[in-house]
Amino acid sequence: MKTMEQLELARLTPEAWREYRALRLAALAESPSAFGSTLMEERHLRASDWRARLARRAQFVVRCRREAVGTAGGVAEDGAELVSLWVHPTWRGRGVGDLLVQAVLDWAREQGHAELRLWVSADNGPAERLYARHGFVRTGASQPVTPTDPTRREFAMACAIDRAPSCHAP
Repeated sequence: MKTMEQLELARLTPEAWREYRALRLAALAESPSAFGSTLMEERHLRASDWRARLARRAQFVVRCRREAVGTAGGVAEDGAELVSLWVHPTWRGRGVGDLLVQAVLDWAREQGHAELRLWVSADNGPAERLYARHGFVRTGASQPVTPTDPTRREFAMACAIDRAPSCHAP
């Protein structure tokens, strides 16, 4: 069994764009319905696109023995939002998602945000339970995951930063 002691959390810089690209493409290949973009779209991005994306966000990675096993990002455009969380299937249920959610909550807190928001696919019960453990609740807002397919829905969740647990709650 893989233990928490083997896990390392890090923030990716624009120089780490290749690692981020590999993680993102793996996420899109493994869980295509969980994201608003597609593997085909993102395969065509240039190195400069990946670097720019990392420059605009706080992108975290969890590694085990230097192998990336999960990632999540925080963006601050109109408030703080948790985006693009993905954990490799063999690592789900082992605390990786908790480390990533907590990292983005800590980032939002450090940036002075009062709330962290996110969107989750309506059919992703495990992700909703992960977020709920960290204090996220549904807001009542929903929307299509992509504009081209109104049948795939996602709903908003939000967490008041001052009420979020400030520990890694597996």
